[in-house]
Amino acid sequence: MTQGSVLDPTDIRVFPGSSHPDLAAEIAQQLGVPLDTAEVSRFSNDCLYVQLGATARSRAVFIVQTLTPPVSDHLMELLMMIDAARGAAAREVHAIIPYYSFARSDKKDAPRISITARLVADLLQTAGATHVMTMMLHSPQVHGFFSLPIDPLTARGLLESQFHGRDLDGTIVVAPDIGAAKSAARFAGGLHLPTIAADKERLSDTEVRVNPLIRRQVEGYRRAIVYDDEIATGGSIVTLCQFLVEAGIEQISAVCTHGVFTGQAAERLRSVPEITEIITTNTVPISDETRALLPNLTVLSVASIFSEAIRRNYNRESISSLFVFGDDEK
Repeated sequence: MTQGSVLDPTDIRVFPGSSHPDLAAEIAQQLGVPLDTAEVSRFSNDCLYVQLGATARSRAVFIVQTLTPPVSDHLMELLMMIDAARGAAAREVHAIIPYYSFARSDKKDAPRISITARLVADLLQTAGATHVMTMMLHSPQVHGFFSLPIDPLTARGLLESQFHGRDLDGTIVVAPDIGAAKSAARFAGGLHLPTIAADKERLSDTEVRVNPLIRRQVEGYRRAIVYDDEIATGGSIVTLCQFLVEAGIEQISAVCTHGVFTGQAAERLRSVPEITEIITTNTVPISDETRALLPNLTVLSVASIFSEAIRRNYNRESISSLFVFGDDEK
């Protein structure tokens, strides 16, 4: 990835939230600027206390906080850090949210529920954010919930690179549902592979039903790359992979941007021996326990993508080629 001019370390502040300090440190390192500190603690009544550890006055402030469990605590911490930067007279306040977990709440599909993806977007702006960077939103319409500038970045090129130079004869890319079809098609296009989308119905947070028609669609193929935005409980991808195996698929690569791996996800993925590899990124910190349970797991760093997007934004350069819908293959 190309790199522009050196940034002025006296004009930039990078503050890590408590959800993913390692990624924040890597981003700061690649930018060539110091990683500042932030104190996060609790009062006796359980209220959060947040204090930024360096002056923000007239600076461009970048706050790195991914929304992982405990999600509500990490969101509140982010909002307080943004508010603190605004109150300290920061020139710009950029919220760097690698995994915007609330993006899954993007529609009203039941009575009396909140469209939380929109609500959180409003909260970020109210807190004082002037710009948001994230990666691979669960659905494209979430972008439209923001009234402030938002850059939805992609790790597609990074994930594609893991397959360059391989023999991909007899391989097909499979999207787990229609919602993931476009992003899977872009991924497949980069590898010059055919793609299909499964017909999936979600029954609960952990259980799905897949249309058996998928078996016919993969006839004649030996390998499949299942491509999705995230793996959370593993229920969707394991059910789909079981159908693929029944249809004659011998090897499966499970590929996703956000490796959330909640609950029994690792055990579920281990239960399908045909899943020979799992490739994800570090938008979400991967626990040592998950790594131990999934020895076939590869975790790629997105620090270079975020650092380049920050660099271009700071230098007033175009970053459209880094977008989810960008034409980075041209």
